[in-house]
Amino acid sequence: MRTPTPVPDASPVSTTYDPAAFEAPDYYALDDLLTEEEKAIRQRVREFVTREVLPVIEAHAQAMTFPRDLVPEIARQGLLGPSIPTAYGGGGHNGIVYGLMMQEVERGDSGLRSFCSVMSSLVMYPIWRYGSEEQKRKWLPALARAEAIGCFALTEPHHGSNPAGMETRAVRDGGEIVINGHKRWSTNASEGDVCVVWARDDEGDVRGYLVELDRPGVSTPRIMDKWSLRAAITSEVIFDEVRIPATNQLPEAKGLRAPLSCLTQARYGIAWGVIGAAMACYDAALQHARNREQFGRPIGGFQLIQERLVEMVSEITKAQLLAWRLGKLKDAGTMRPQQVSLAKRNNCQMALDVARSARQVLGGNGVLGMYPVMRHMMNLESVITYEGTHEIHTLIVGQDLTGLNAFAG
Repeated sequence: MRTPTPVPDASPVSTTYDPAAFEAPDYYALDDLLTEEEKAIRQRVREFVTREVLPVIEAHAQAMTFPRDLVPEIARQGLLGPSIPTAYGGGGHNGIVYGLMMQEVERGDSGLRSFCSVMSSLVMYPIWRYGSEEQKRKWLPALARAEAIGCFALTEPHHGSNPAGMETRAVRDGGEIVINGHKRWSTNASEGDVCVVWARDDEGDVRGYLVELDRPGVSTPRIMDKWSLRAAITSEVIFDEVRIPATNQLPEAKGLRAPLSCLTQARYGIAWGVIGAAMACYDAALQHARNREQFGRPIGGFQLIQERLVEMVSEITKAQLLAWRLGKLKDAGTMRPQQVSLAKRNNCQMALDVARSARQVLGGNGVLGMYPVMRHMMNLESVITYEGTHEIHTLIVGQDLTGLNAFAG
């Protein structure tokens, strides 16, 4: 029997990619549309991602571990609750700043941006929007400082795109509420402290509840069998006769409109975030095209490679304009959920297409971890599905255009 060849340690391979030499595509001088403060905050987060995230994120994705040691600095960078009022520990920033932050974080990794999005849009936002003053004071500053980690529980094993089919129940029992149910695809749950849970009450209305994850009856088995978002913690959340004080109910949250409003906030951040992933893939392809020689010259001098690069920067530019305009509508208070659906739908597909095209430019080396492209591509396969699938957002916009509901019947 042959002696197996020992597996060598990973060693550097000749590469033409330098992540520290990142050049953000801005073909239409969109920086002219940003304020000096917005650009300064973006630059600060960009430097943090380049300095702290990019050197370690590939190893975490390969090992399927979350870079928990980065969380304190993520909090110090103001990436948790950037739009929450400063009185509650948030950044008090506008929607453009929040979007630019998510763009830069996702340039590092979609899983890390998911962590920030969940904390900001799906945990802190509903507490701020629907919680009592006591709940806000208790949780928001701690979440902003990452002294507490939160998760969001809406999707169930049998109810994803149709949350109206929700089976989780929250029954009143004197001064307590008893929750039973099973939630799925919850980022942060296995390492979290509090969960924003959506369940039906005695009258059948959807309500929001704050459940501390160390309560008896709560279990959070981690979902390990995934090829995507490997550097993020993804879990199920199971409630078996879990008792919470009635004061843990979010008093202003009633009906599906409440959790859907949280998803609107998260989808807004995703529409910006995926631009960062596309930028990273485009930059890797551009560097490679300039430096990789075949047939006696850089491959960037060949027409088919130039066509791919032009298509990438064209689609990124359109996505940038879409996100910027959406941010202006958000800050003016006129943004509609249907407009968010259009941006989420368009920009996720754009980013996935850019990643796939960049992988082609990189040739065989494009599947290796020395480039970020394959990791981004696999992450984006999740991002295009969660917070509303591509098809669901198509139907949302379609109904808005025609006035006709294509979801049922």
